[in-house]
Amino acid sequence: MATAGRKAAEAGGEDKAQRGIQSVEVGGRFLQALAAARSPLTLAELADAAQLAPAQAHAYLVSLTRLGLIKRDHLSGRYEPGPLSLQLGMLHLDHDPAYRAAVPRVDELAEATGFSVAISIAGPQGPTIVRYVPASAPLHVNLHVGTVMALAATATGRVYCAFRPAETWQALWRQQQPSGTKGDAAAFATVLEAIRTRGIERSIDTPSPAVSSLSVPVLDASGEMRLVLTVVGSTGTIDVGWRGPVARALLATAAAIGSTLGHE
Repeated sequence: MATAGRKAAEAGGEDKAQRGIQSVEVGGRFLQALAAARSPLTLAELADAAQLAPAQAHAYLVSLTRLGLIKRDHLSGRYEPGPLSLQLGMLHLDHDPAYRAAVPRVDELAEATGFSVAISIAGPQGPTIVRYVPASAPLHVNLHVGTVMALAATATGRVYCAFRPAETWQALWRQQQPSGTKGDAAAFATVLEAIRTRGIERSIDTPSPAVSSLSVPVLDASGEMRLVLTVVGSTGTIDVGWRGPVARALLATAAAIGSTLGHE
């Protein structure tokens, strides 16, 4: 009897150990919802994803925001992954061959050109900067690790759309169109086809005045886009010609990184 009782107690203890902490699992559901979303989510959307009442969800979100796992936009009130989530994601990037190959070459590109250079990857909300090497001269634009680039308004975003499957970005592109408009999908498709033909895109004075940029994709041996490289500088200082020195250096850097991915 004692043996049977001890076994039952041990089984009960094992069951308790396997139950885990419910609040941690609820927090995980919030993070899963944000990771799967193509744009920041409202409190109601997150509450629905976690199967909680909005008041209960808000209490969890306050704690997750304090930890930095989630960030709340004070203007829209919507939530998105926070800086700590980004840092955890960056640990994963250290194992990505494309990112590892890109880091030293991007640093060399920034030094050689004298302009800022960004590496962006495909994030849940669009092209997201995961490394940013600033130029010595300050730019009147707020770019940093974690910045999500607009799809149509930036050279980075347009390159992203040109070399990614349409189903991965079309819904987000529609959401980013000006209020009251649906956007001209046919005209945007024409723009993307021209980018694929050139292999490079540029922005002049947009979306930030007096700031211009050039962007190219990094493709692996199968033609899949792995990264987007963007050189950013002050308009009038940076040469954004299709065949200019910055464009040639940027294209050469992307090709050098891509060449290392042929034997994965």
